[in-house]
Amino acid sequence: MQMPTTFKDYYAILGVPRTATEKEIRTAFRKLARKHHPDVNQGDKAAEDRFKEVNEANEVLSDPEKRKKYDELGPRWQEYEQWERAGRPGPNPFESKNDQFGYRTVSPDEFEGMFGTNAPFSDFFQQFFGGAGTAPPDGFSTGRTRRRVARRGQDIEGDAEIRLEDAYSGSALTVDLSSTDGPRRVEVRIPPGIHDGARVRASGQGGAGRGGGPSGDLFIRVHIRPHPVFTRSGSDLGVRVPTPVATALAGGTVAVPTLRGTTAQLSIPPGTQNGARLRLRGLGMPHLKGDAAGDLLATVDVRLPHPVPDDLLAWARSEQEPPA
Repeated sequence: MQMPTTFKDYYAILGVPRTATEKEIRTAFRKLARKHHPDVNQGDKAAEDRFKEVNEANEVLSDPEKRKKYDELGPRWQEYEQWERAGRPGPNPFESKNDQFGYRTVSPDEFEGMFGTNAPFSDFFQQFFGGAGTAPPDGFSTGRTRRRVARRGQDIEGDAEIRLEDAYSGSALTVDLSSTDGPRRVEVRIPPGIHDGARVRASGQGGAGRGGGPSGDLFIRVHIRPHPVFTRSGSDLGVRVPTPVATALAGGTVAVPTLRGTTAQLSIPPGTQNGARLRLRGLGMPHLKGDAAGDLLATVDVRLPHPVPDDLLAWARSEQEPPA
């Protein structure tokens, strides 16, 4: 005995009025889909059924043609059902010649990702939108089950903070992930010279594939912490170098720290002004492509001795006296 098909009020399922705009329908669908998604409600059969209802309602109301047919025939559903049971004698009295309806182009991978191996639509949907000579979606059989289709796993994205030293020399970042298979630890390589905000990828370390499909990838967006000594501009590094006033006046050399943990000798020309920037080539950040490196820009920070020697005071005072 065939049970009668129950009419579904898709507007009520999404909680929107019949005058709802496409944007209102889309917003309502996204909110309900997030709330009842199987990944959020694992093992909850009621939430899974509700999720399928929400997707079915959106499948109809988000498609202008399907929505038009639903709005026109909804009140006459009993007549339509009787015509179906009678074997559809003659042409479809509920469909105009210019109103041929198919299925929205949703791939089998998308269907399986949302609903698993069972067809996601109710008998009402199948008869109302799939009965007038329309074939089921690719991969579905008339028994409302479908073949397994290999589906790639979802990509996973996250953020991580590293030191400037790690960005300079490169490092290995350990990431702890939680999945349906339990917690796992993934090591992500940080290449030397990486920029703030760049993403690194660990291939095949994302969500597990389905139906024999490959796993997704893991993407980590890198944020570099400010350094107390060095600043970065592209591939160049900047550093302030304390310089004795005598060296700035007469010339000489001063030691400059580098990010690799060593020091370099910087030549100070005689009469160098405070705030002058001198370049040490090749001591900046390495390039990602591995060809050479940026420069280290040393800003001269002239320091007066304390206490100031008498001869220096005398010279300064003589410089302030007006000419005779």
